[in-house]
Amino acid sequence: MNSQLTLDASAVVWSVPESARVCELATRPLLVLLHGRGSHEQDLFSLASLLPPEFVLAALRAPLQVAPGSYSWFPVGDPGMPSIAAADSAVAALLVWLDTVPISTSVTLLGFSQGGAMAVHAIRHAPKRFSSVVNLAGFVIPGEAPADHALLEVMPPVFWGRDPADPVIPAEAVARSAGWLPSHSTLTVRHYEDIGHSISREELADVNEFLRDNLPSGGTPR
Repeated sequence: MNSQLTLDASAVVWSVPESARVCELATRPLLVLLHGRGSHEQDLFSLASLLPPEFVLAALRAPLQVAPGSYSWFPVGDPGMPSIAAADSAVAALLVWLDTVPISTSVTLLGFSQGGAMAVHAIRHAPKRFSSVVNLAGFVIPGEAPADHALLEVMPPVFWGRDPADPVIPAEAVARSAGWLPSHSTLTVRHYEDIGHSISREELADVNEFLRDNLPSGGTPR
């Protein structure tokens, strides 16, 4: 899986200073935050105080600039139907960046909207590399990915939270995700009425419970 995309390491927002990063990542799990289309690395990082303190946080900036201060992981195309090749390239860039991080414990992905689709797509390439995935208002990208079959054995924990009346994610993408996720992951599904295409405090409370329930006992998923 080759990629011409690269992630800007200087744009990553960390919850710990660089001087302490190696030491902290030797004992604490890493939670990688993947923002939605048209947003930026500071967006999900604004939730840092509401996420479990057990994690070191790293909020990434997507590689494609769509406007000043506005970034995307891959072109949208038809809503809910992005090119799998474009998503593959974005995941490749994510994995290359991850190779530069001095991880000694584990990695969890948390993404919103397009970032949620990215988080799910990442385990379709490297299912043993991630301890769990949080997909908020995201979806499964159509097509076959290299590790889809391997997921049937790994069945990684995935949290999928959304508003059933989300006005942004098309019904076709929701139906595709609802059919695919239960057979390829150990799935937790939660619905939140009247939050639209957003994240609520109630949802974050459930995410915290999920993340803590899936903290690994040790080892590194490289």
